[in-house]
Amino acid sequence: MAKIPPRQKMREQNPNSRIYNFQEVAQGFTKEMAIKEAERCLQCDEPKCINGCPVNIDIPKFIRLIKENDYLEAIRSIKEYNILPAICGRVCPQEIQCEKACILSKKWDPVAIGALERFLADWERKNQLKECPDCEVPNHIKVAVIGSGPASLTCAADLAKYGFDVTIFEAFHTGGGVLVYGIPEFRLPKEIVENEIETLKMLGVKIEYNIIIGKTLTINDLKNMGFMAIFIGVGAGVPLIPKIPGLNLNSVLTANEFLTRTNLMKAYKFPEYDTPIKIGKIVIVVGGGNTALDSARVALRLGAEKVIIAYRRSEAEMPARKEEYHHAVEEGIEFKFLTNPVKILGDKDSNVKEIEFIKMELGEYDESGRRRPIPIENSEFKIKCDTVILAIGALANPILIKSIPEIKLNKRGYIQVDENGMTNIEGIFAGGDIVSGSATVISAMGAGRKAAEAINRYLKSSLE
Repeated sequence: MAKIPPRQKMREQNPNSRIYNFQEVAQGFTKEMAIKEAERCLQCDEPKCINGCPVNIDIPKFIRLIKENDYLEAIRSIKEYNILPAICGRVCPQEIQCEKACILSKKWDPVAIGALERFLADWERKNQLKECPDCEVPNHIKVAVIGSGPASLTCAADLAKYGFDVTIFEAFHTGGGVLVYGIPEFRLPKEIVENEIETLKMLGVKIEYNIIIGKTLTINDLKNMGFMAIFIGVGAGVPLIPKIPGLNLNSVLTANEFLTRTNLMKAYKFPEYDTPIKIGKIVIVVGGGNTALDSARVALRLGAEKVIIAYRRSEAEMPARKEEYHHAVEEGIEFKFLTNPVKILGDKDSNVKEIEFIKMELGEYDESGRRRPIPIENSEFKIKCDTVILAIGALANPILIKSIPEIKLNKRGYIQVDENGMTNIEGIFAGGDIVSGSATVISAMGAGRKAAEAINRYLKSSLE
């Protein structure tokens, strides 16, 4: 095999300046960089990268089209499989999916598949184009999609392509779910999410905002409105809270609240937006996922002098993307691995003053495939701080679930589905974090696509 040229390095904002703004950190590829990177692709006869993608994009095809300077056909090719390329090109963990499967990774750096996908989506937007997949003839059968996160958007788009009359019901005043309330502007600008949602509207998908299914409307209401099938994709939006003393102290926040106020309610633009948010001088974030890193990096940009992430496992077990960890380290975020909180301590005015931690060691592997953290006896120590952000996971939102008492849940409170994404109630399907628990954007999209295929089969067979 001939020597492969080095992988193109993503252009990025300088760490010393980006910690003072919310502008996007990664700056994308130029045309020249994209073509050079596309030329690295071997165009394998049996490409493994396609199987590494949860929505099975024909990756060699769009890379070949980039090499041929046919960007329009390349973005069309992607949108046959993925309606959200500008989002996925930015936030998908390609390093453990399509890029990990790339044959080049055995000897060299894999092709920068995610960066090339982003390049095409950005090219389309900058040129004010809007490619839209072809749809089957409308069949006038109504399908409801609850929530507008990545699983729901994908499911709705695919159903529209099958010819169904699709309506999304969203609890917030804007669409995107976790894409708008959970992911900071410097990782995923909200104008990009809005732009991607416009593609769905071109497909004929309708979106109804400020409607909480289970409160504003019920599942039975939707059935009475003529919806023949329902997809539930409301995500896992209720924060998991550790059972430790001190949670009621002032300036103890969940990452869910902190990021929602910052991202969706634009607290980072206060007073332009009327959403005040207080951040202390020393912030400790508890957790090791992308949400924890997002919270830490937001806190830094909001004026914290020192930000520490405490994670109970080691760096190797940390679920956050390596790219985000790299960016956080560059920005001066401190990491305390094998460290778990025991209690949060306050002053006489009930303000946070420090956290008591215990050191951990790794034991046997648990059901997650990672080594279980075990406390080391008599290893307690304290760290001073004035703000605590808890980012240890999320649970299923109970509002919708409690309104459907007959729906089956697993022991963690997530909806149970069969291999096709159907719940125990006929005609009701579910996918994404409400089924799997907190996961990646692209895995939720894969679940949405699978459910759309199953809904298509279900409705067509029931009408025969």
